[in-house]
Amino acid sequence: MNTHKANTYSPLALAYIGDGVYELFVRTYVLSKGNMPVNKMHRASRELVRAGAQAKLYHLVEEQLTEEELQVLKRGRNAKSISAPKNADVTEYRHATGLEALIGYLYLEGKIDRIQEIIQLGFESL
Repeated sequence: MNTHKANTYSPLALAYIGDGVYELFVRTYVLSKGNMPVNKMHRASRELVRAGAQAKLYHLVEEQLTEEELQVLKRGRNAKSISAPKNADVTEYRHATGLEALIGYLYLEGKIDRIQEIIQLGFESL
Protein backbone atom coordinates (compact mmCIF):
# COMPACT_ATOMS: atom_id res chain seq x y z
CA MET A 1 0.00 0.00 0.00
CA ASN A 2 1.05 3.55 -0.64
CA THR A 3 1.94 5.76 2.29
CA HIS A 4 -0.01 8.70 0.82
CA LYS A 5 -3.37 9.54 2.33
CA ALA A 6 -6.21 8.10 0.29
CA ASN A 7 -7.90 11.49 -0.03
CA THR A 8 -5.00 12.75 -2.17
CA TYR A 9 -6.06 10.48 -5.05
CA SER A 10 -8.68 11.31 -7.65
CA PRO A 11 -12.01 9.48 -7.41
CA LEU A 12 -11.18 7.55 -10.58
CA ALA A 13 -7.80 6.46 -9.18
CA LEU A 14 -9.61 5.25 -6.05
CA ALA A 15 -12.11 3.39 -8.25
CA TYR A 16 -9.23 1.82 -10.18
CA ILE A 17 -7.76 0.19 -7.08
CA GLY A 18 -11.22 -0.39 -5.60
CA ASP A 19 -12.24 -2.44 -8.64
CA GLY A 20 -9.44 -4.92 -7.99
CA VAL A 21 -10.05 -5.06 -4.26
CA TYR A 22 -13.80 -5.57 -4.79
CA GLU A 23 -13.16 -8.42 -7.21
CA LEU A 24 -10.91 -10.14 -4.68
CA PHE A 25 -13.62 -9.84 -2.01
CA VAL A 26 -16.21 -11.21 -4.46
CA ARG A 27 -14.03 -14.18 -5.38
CA THR A 28 -13.40 -14.89 -1.71
CA TYR A 29 -17.14 -14.69 -1.02
CA VAL A 30 -17.97 -17.07 -3.89
CA LEU A 31 -15.27 -19.50 -2.77
CA SER A 32 -16.68 -19.45 0.77
CA LYS A 33 -19.95 -20.84 -0.59
CA GLY A 34 -18.23 -24.19 -1.09
CA ASN A 35 -16.17 -26.07 -3.59
CA MET A 36 -17.63 -26.03 -7.09
CA PRO A 37 -16.40 -26.11 -10.67
CA VAL A 38 -14.31 -23.07 -11.56
CA ASN A 39 -16.62 -22.04 -14.42
CA LYS A 40 -19.53 -21.94 -11.97
CA MET A 41 -17.45 -19.78 -9.58
CA HIS A 42 -16.57 -17.50 -12.47
CA ARG A 43 -20.23 -17.06 -13.46
CA ALA A 44 -21.23 -16.33 -9.86
CA SER A 45 -18.41 -13.80 -9.49
CA ARG A 46 -19.23 -12.16 -12.80
CA GLU A 47 -22.79 -11.52 -11.65
CA LEU A 48 -21.57 -9.71 -8.53
CA VAL A 49 -18.94 -7.56 -10.26
CA ARG A 50 -21.30 -6.30 -12.98
CA ALA A 51 -22.06 -2.59 -12.80
CA GLY A 52 -25.73 -3.36 -12.16
CA ALA A 53 -24.95 -5.43 -9.07
CA GLN A 54 -22.47 -2.83 -7.83
CA ALA A 55 -25.09 -0.09 -8.33
CA LYS A 56 -27.57 -2.10 -6.22
CA LEU A 57 -24.90 -2.53 -3.56
CA TYR A 58 -24.29 1.23 -3.66
CA HIS A 59 -27.95 1.87 -2.77
CA LEU A 60 -28.06 -0.88 -0.15
CA VAL A 61 -25.11 0.45 1.84
CA GLU A 62 -25.49 4.18 1.23
CA GLU A 63 -27.47 4.77 4.44
CA GLN A 64 -25.00 2.76 6.55
CA LEU A 65 -21.98 4.91 5.75
CA THR A 66 -20.22 7.54 7.80
CA GLU A 67 -20.25 11.12 6.52
CA GLU A 68 -16.65 10.71 5.31
CA GLU A 69 -17.46 7.47 3.47
CA LEU A 70 -20.56 9.03 1.92
CA GLN A 71 -18.48 11.93 0.57
CA VAL A 72 -16.07 9.50 -1.09
CA LEU A 73 -18.97 7.47 -2.52
CA LYS A 74 -20.52 10.59 -4.05
CA ARG A 75 -17.20 11.91 -5.36
CA GLY A 76 -16.72 8.60 -7.15
CA ARG A 77 -20.25 8.62 -8.50
CA ASN A 78 -19.86 12.16 -9.84
CA ALA A 79 -16.41 11.65 -11.40
CA LYS A 80 -16.35 12.16 -15.13
CA SER A 81 -14.87 9.15 -16.86
CA ILE A 82 -13.59 9.27 -20.43
CA SER A 83 -14.69 5.72 -21.17
CA ALA A 84 -18.31 4.79 -21.75
CA PRO A 85 -19.89 1.75 -20.11
CA LYS A 86 -20.07 -1.34 -22.32
CA ASN A 87 -22.69 -3.46 -20.57
CA ALA A 88 -24.51 -1.01 -18.30
CA ASP A 89 -26.38 2.23 -18.52
CA VAL A 90 -24.57 5.41 -17.51
CA THR A 91 -26.36 5.73 -14.16
CA GLU A 92 -25.47 2.19 -13.10
CA TYR A 93 -21.91 2.70 -14.25
CA ARG A 94 -21.55 5.90 -12.23
CA HIS A 95 -22.97 4.30 -9.10
CA ALA A 96 -20.63 1.34 -9.56
CA THR A 97 -17.71 3.76 -9.89
CA GLY A 98 -18.80 5.41 -6.64
CA LEU A 99 -18.80 2.07 -4.83
CA GLU A 100 -15.39 1.16 -6.26
CA ALA A 101 -14.01 4.56 -5.21
CA LEU A 102 -15.23 3.97 -1.66
CA ILE A 103 -13.65 0.52 -1.56
CA GLY A 104 -10.39 1.91 -2.96
CA TYR A 105 -10.40 4.68 -0.38
CA LEU A 106 -10.98 2.28 2.50
CA TYR A 107 -8.30 -0.06 1.18
CA LEU A 108 -5.70 2.70 0.98
CA GLU A 109 -6.65 3.82 4.46
CA GLY A 110 -6.06 0.25 5.69
CA LYS A 111 -9.70 -0.24 6.69
CA ILE A 112 -10.05 -3.79 5.40
CA ASP A 113 -12.53 -4.76 8.14
CA ARG A 114 -14.79 -1.90 7.07
CA ILE A 115 -14.69 -3.07 3.45
CA GLN A 116 -15.67 -6.56 4.61
CA GLU A 117 -18.50 -5.12 6.69
CA ILE A 118 -19.90 -3.02 3.84
CA ILE A 119 -19.66 -5.81 1.27
CA GLN A 120 -21.17 -8.38 3.64
CA LEU A 121 -24.07 -6.04 4.39
CA GLY A 122 -24.71 -5.62 0.70
CA PHE A 123 -24.34 -9.29 -0.24
CA GLU A 124 -26.79 -10.32 2.48
CA SER A 125 -29.37 -8.02 0.90
CA LEU A 126 -28.71 -8.84 -2.77
